[in-house]
This record gives sequence, structure tokens and C-alpha cells, in this order.
Amino acid sequence: MPEIAPFGSWSSPITSDLAASAAVGLGEIAQDGDSLYWLETRPGEGGRAVVVRRRASGETKDVTPPARAGENPFNVRTRVHEYGGGAYLATQGVVYFSNDRDQRLYRQEEGAPPKAITEEPKESRALRYADAVFDQGRRRLIAVREEHFAGGKPPENTLVALSIDGKGRQSVLVRGSDFYAAPRLSPDGMSLAWLEWDHPHMPWDGTRLLLGRLGAGGAIAQKREVAGGEAVSILEPRWSPAGELYFLSDERGWWNLYREREGKIEPIFPFEAEFGRPAWTFRGASYAFSSPRLLYCSFQKEGLSQLAAIDLETLQQRTLPTPFSEISSLSADGEAVYFRGGSAFNFPAIARLSALSGETLILKSASAQDPEAFAGYLSEPQPITFPSEGGLSSFAFFYPPKNRDSAAPSGELPPLILRAHGGPTGAASATLDWTVQFWTSRGFAFLDVNYGGSSGYGRAYRQRLRENWGVVDVADCVNAARHLASLYLVDKDRMAIRGGSAGGFTALAALTFHDVFAAGASYYGIGDLAALGKETHKFESRYLDGLIGPYPGQRAVYRERSPLYAAGRVKVPVAFFQGSEDAVVPADQAESMANALKANGIPVLYLLFSGEQHGFRRAETVKLALDAELYFYSTFLSKVKLSF
Repeated sequence: MPEIAPFGSWSSPITSDLAASAAVGLGEIAQDGDSLYWLETRPGEGGRAVVVRRRASGETKDVTPPARAGENPFNVRTRVHEYGGGAYLATQGVVYFSNDRDQRLYRQEEGAPPKAITEEPKESRALRYADAVFDQGRRRLIAVREEHFAGGKPPENTLVALSIDGKGRQSVLVRGSDFYAAPRLSPDGMSLAWLEWDHPHMPWDGTRLLLGRLGAGGAIAQKREVAGGEAVSILEPRWSPAGELYFLSDERGWWNLYREREGKIEPIFPFEAEFGRPAWTFRGASYAFSSPRLLYCSFQKEGLSQLAAIDLETLQQRTLPTPFSEISSLSADGEAVYFRGGSAFNFPAIARLSALSGETLILKSASAQDPEAFAGYLSEPQPITFPSEGGLSSFAFFYPPKNRDSAAPSGELPPLILRAHGGPTGAASATLDWTVQFWTSRGFAFLDVNYGGSSGYGRAYRQRLRENWGVVDVADCVNAARHLASLYLVDKDRMAIRGGSAGGFTALAALTFHDVFAAGASYYGIGDLAALGKETHKFESRYLDGLIGPYPGQRAVYRERSPLYAAGRVKVPVAFFQGSEDAVVPADQAESMANALKANGIPVLYLLFSGEQHGFRRAETVKLALDAELYFYSTFLSKVKLSF
């Protein structure tokens, strides 16, 4: 018989250690010959990222050298745009990668130590590289370069060509725009496609797809604009084996597949679904060619992913059954399609789907734990649609409490933890997440809200947040919580809101301007919007123009929506978790808000983690933060006090 205990006090085998150390980050799948590569980010190694190779024989091993005592370990990460992505390239048996410590590019041949091929800048990490491609005919790499300067001058982003052996000077191929991404070389090596955009746009607002013809010396001899503009977002340009340029465009309201054929642009798979995701990082891969005639792609419909195959001659499509509800980072060959997949009962994993049999094989799981070992403790997400402001509907995933060993007293409703995702153009995922199950297995209900502005629901849904950040997102979170309470699924007096980064701002704003939540937690969240615009890095420095309005012209709106300047309205306890080296949301944002609440007599928990950046990567940090948050809720939210 289950033990009768109040919601929020249940014992659970899903511990903070499990949540902190078991989940390995997986992504950036690539192929070179008969070898498959991917990137693993390991919390147990201080968040270090390593390149892993799997040979056709099934042999799997790290390519990145192991950490040695007394040495700075190689950590495959680029800080271009601060969020990185596209940190390595595998070609002809050689791996080129960006090392986090110095941001230099390294060349690593099999059996040899990495060798730096870019100069060491005068200032630490002043030269950064991302999203490189190999120009075989000219024996060089073409990459995005971000150069940082002393004295407060904004960084300069360019496309550069550089030698693969570290000899010779770098040459700038394209400059003049604020940002560049996705340089892609045609199969014959004669044409280069790339994306560019300028402030105040973000890449999901408006980008331009350019095509340049390479001259005899390898420079851009002539160029033309293929697609895009200020109100159209182009993503993921890629050449087919037949030499045709493909890309994603949201010109018709959804990121769909297009190609340029014989000078004309035509849709490949017109569909009210999202084939792309906001380009916070480089090297998105929602589609891949397995042959000149066959393309595999993933798309999101109502927050869930599907996999499809397209015949490029007939444009016939067929959906491929998989056990996954989230699919990304595709790569393909004639035998199979490889991708990162996850679902409600599957951890994110590197998966292989056979083109012949349709069988799916897990090559690497993000967790060493078998989810079946926790049967009876795992809560399944339930997609919900709820009414919000202006007669509009918004979306969320609801997780009811679940624990086979425990039950609540008759008539008791569970406390709610509502999560506002980051971005704010990101999206809640329905993939198995130890952090979510950490809460639900203890008797909390959990709600992941895809508020207006989230991706996965089309451009119009993303645009709901335009000039309305701090209004639409907050209203959706408040209305989502009220909706559950009205259905008697949660206790209306014991609802908490948590969020990280932009989600942290939404959480703080909800706690400040609404009397709905009894407590809250902000992970590296924003308290002062004006300070964010002044202090943050180049990539996001004009982001708020679209979310709120240009500064200082809209100074009054920035102040009006900033939780810091209305801290006196906060009446409930708040927990703050912050990294000391956060370049996106500096620590003084959390400190200012925490100090303001303390001055007003509001209970505050503030934890500053030395060495952590924007998004916690160390296992010990994740563990301590979760334990502290649970203790915080046990003090201010649960009906019983937990012992530790």
C-alpha cells in the first residue's frame, strides 16, 4: 500500500545527484566517411564538451584528449555570440575544433595531440571562430570570426578563410553586416552561401541569404541576395549533392523547406509546421540529404516533432514512425538517418533509423540510467491548451504528481511548480528530464508553459511577444496557473513559478506584478531591463528593441516592466541562483533584486556559483541549486517541513 503523505513531501529515488550528473548534453551530429561524430557536454567533468567518434564497426571513443592533472583540459566550445554552436568540424579524418580556454582553433589528426592553427590574440579570447566548413580545393577553412577589441569597441563579425595548418594569414571574405552564420560551400567549390543580418534584428526576425561566386584567388568575386529580408527569417542553407541550394524560410508564416532551382525558388514541403528553431546557436540541422534524390527532415507540430522523408524529384513525402517526440541535429547517408531524439520516456539520445528496415537504434543515451528502472515514478506530460488574454489560446505541458510508493491525504490538492522557459523564443520540451521528474516524484505538479512568443507554433505566435515582453509571457503564465487551479488540478494557494534567463525575468515579473504565486525561483534572471540592454553582449544588445522598444526612447516602458523598480510589490519569498561569470545576465542583476527584497523584509535565498556562466554546467552546481530550491519550497510552499 502506498504511504499516505502530503504532496511535496514524498520520498523519491530521483535524487539531485541523478538530475545533476546523469544527463550528458548531446548534439552537433556529423559524418565523415564511415565515421559518425557528435558532441558530448559532461556535467561530471565540470561541463567539459568533447568530440566523440563512432566507427562503422561500432567502436566508440573520445576524440578530444582526456584531462590531465595539472593541465588545462581541452573543452570543445566556441563563444561566438556567447551561446556558441558549430564548435567542431570533422573532415578527411581530421577534427578541427574551438577550445574554450583560449578560443583558438585546433587541428587534431588521429593519434596526435591537438595543434593550434590560429594565432593567440593579445587579449584573452579576443578571436573566436564558429561554424567552419572545409574548402578542399583551396586547402582552407571558411568560418565565422568574431573579433573583440579593448576599450569598449563593439566586436566585429566577419566570414574568414584560414589555413588548415596554421601557416599564412587569415583573409576576410565578407564583412560589413553585424552578424554572419552558416557559410556553406557548393559541391564544386565555386559558390559560397551564407546568412547575414543587422541590428536590431535577431536571426528569427529577419535574415538575408546571400550567394557569392568565388574567384580564382578564393575571394568573393560577385554576390547576390537569394531570399530573406527584414521581415523574413532564413535558416539552415545547405547544398544538395546535386548542387542545388536549399534553405528554411518563414515567409509564409512557418519555417518551411525551399530550394533554388534554375533561378527560381520553390517550396519543398509546404505545411503549417516548424522545420526550424530559433538560431540561438550555430549549426542547426533539421534536414539532411542521404542521396541526390532523398532528403530527411524533422518538423514540429503543436510542440511535438516528427521525422519525414522527401523524394526530391516527385516531392512526395512520407512520415517515418519513431519512438521520439523531439528530433533535431540530423545527418544522413545512403543507409540511415542519424539524429538527436527524445520523448516523455526516453532521454535525449543519438539515434540511428535504418533506411531499409525502419528500425531505430539508440547509439548513445544522455543518461546511463534505464528509465524502466523508475517505472511508477515518471510523470507523463499532457499537452494542454488554455485561454489567455484577448480571447487567444496558449499552450503548455502538464505533469501531474507521480510516485508509486506515495499518495496524498484525501481531498488534498498538489502544489504547483510552473516553469517559464528561456529565450524567450525558446520552447518547453516534452523529452524526459530528470529535473521535472525530481519535482513530480516528490508530489509537486509541474507545468511547462509555451507562452506567446515561443517557437514551434509559427511566426505569428512568436510575434505575439513583439513589444510585449513582460506582458504576454507573464499573462500566459498567470492564466495557465489559474486554469489548472480552476480545474482543481493544483492548490491555488501553493503555486510557485521558476525560470532561467528570460524565463527568470518572466518569473520575477509574475511575482512582482501579480498576486497568484506563493513563491518563486529565478535562475540568472533579469531584474532591470535597461541594465540588460546596456550590459549584455553584442548578439543580444538590440534584442530588446523588438521585445520592448528602442532604448532610451522607450525608457519609461523599460522601467515600468522591470521587477527591480517595483520590488516593493513583491510579497512572497524568492530564491536567486546566479553564475559569477555570466556575460549574458551579469550577477549584479540578481544581487540588486535580492537586496531590494531583503530591504523590504521579504525572505530571500541568494546563491552565487563561482566560475559558472549563463546556464549551469557543473554537476555540483546543479545538485546544490536543486537541493536548495527544494528546501526553499519545503519552507514556504509545502504543508510539511522536510529534513535534510
